[in-house]
Amino acid sequence: MDEQELMERVKKGDEAAFCELMTEYKDRIVNFLYQVTGDYQVAVDLAQETFIRVYFKARKYRPIAPVSAWIYSIAANLARTEKKRINRRATVSLEEITNDYSSGSYTVDHNDPGLMQNVRQALKKLHPRYRIPVILKDVEGFSQEEIAKLLKLPVGTVKARISRGREYLRLYLEEGREIKNRPDSTESETNGEEIDL
Repeated sequence: MDEQELMERVKKGDEAAFCELMTEYKDRIVNFLYQVTGDYQVAVDLAQETFIRVYFKARKYRPIAPVSAWIYSIAANLARTEKKRINRRATVSLEEITNDYSSGSYTVDHNDPGLMQNVRQALKKLHPRYRIPVILKDVEGFSQEEIAKLLKLPVGTVKARISRGREYLRLYLEEGREIKNRPDSTESETNGEEIDL
């Protein structure tokens, strides 16, 4: 059964169809949220909230976009809200401000077991405006067009954010430069419906 048929059954309150849909996407959503938040327990909690919303808002789903894009959109919005909540309460110690890689350049060794940890650490430092499109593209495998629909952004903006995000990651991993905390002020925002990431 395809996902559109599953959603039609979920809209009618079919719990078996919902369980099937959740089984299909739960691991991918948890992984996506973990990449965005950097905290596994928060990712699991947000994934649960995502699927609660999928179930109770199923009637609002319109088959304009794939079901997967709709689910990822809900997860991305929840992650954005959680990051804002955390940032309001966050305090940073002086030790955390020090860049671990500032003493020299970092070279990428694909046989290094710590490489993924370094990449995750670099992803955490990216502003969500760049982190989410990079994760959707490079980790989750969405096309730029799918990401544009999911985030309600023009494709050109998505391409620019992925490019900038990858460049910031490269500078951090290879040269030890600190990643910028804010998006470029020159980036154009052409869509009023943009998800504020």
